[in-house]
Amino acid sequence: MTLSVSAQNIPIDFEEEGNGADWSWRTFENGNDPQLEIVPNPDSSGYNVSSTVAKFTALEVGMPFAGCESLHGSDIGSFTINEDNSIIRILVWKSVISDVGIKLVRADNWSLGEIKIPNTKVNEWEQLEFDFSSHIGNPYDQIVIFPDFDSRDSTNVIYFDDVYGDVATFTSSTQDVEISSLKLFPNPSFNTLSLSASETIDSYEVYNSVGQLLINESVFSSEVLIDVSELESGVYFIRTFVDGEIGVRRFFKG
Repeated sequence: MTLSVSAQNIPIDFEEEGNGADWSWRTFENGNDPQLEIVPNPDSSGYNVSSTVAKFTALEVGMPFAGCESLHGSDIGSFTINEDNSIIRILVWKSVISDVGIKLVRADNWSLGEIKIPNTKVNEWEQLEFDFSSHIGNPYDQIVIFPDFDSRDSTNVIYFDDVYGDVATFTSSTQDVEISSLKLFPNPSFNTLSLSASETIDSYEVYNSVGQLLINESVFSSEVLIDVSELESGVYFIRTFVDGEIGVRRFFKG
């Protein structure tokens, strides 16, 4: 969803009909500066099930601050930081732990410098959040991304996506197979969730939106009542094992 900010082209999602895929990205301080690539998502699970993402190859010979930048003005547009657009989120997929940096630049190349945050997970998508509220009132027309802000002893490939995106939610990597008889109600639920199937439900698991297992129960029944009264409001996933098949359903706790 694009924020209502004048002339700001966001989110940067690298999709064919979105923003970023056809921008004039320039790489810098990265050896021979291989171009930023727009590629199919290598891991359509977890926090990112989108089709295409950006791929940045941080060369071993590159500088720690190797990165990529949009073209002034015509790419992200010209905008002023306010309360609505002062938080920049980015999804990253990295094989190493290192800082990710984001910098906003004015039309005359002035900047307050980058904000750096390290990823905490490897080989899976993670959303990082950058707080630019100290920049409120400043006008910008360029975004600069440093995917692997660190000294490196090997070449690292980093994928990133959904810059200036909404808060990401976790999607189970398990395929939601069609168990036509599986019923889950009421949805949204406030206190009790009813789960039923025409076959025996062997067990079920409840995960929160970041993939943490919260409930794991064996039932061996065709119907079970699940107490969700202690769960906080939000999105959850229930993974159900029915007669050798696995079904995943999403439900909302009110």
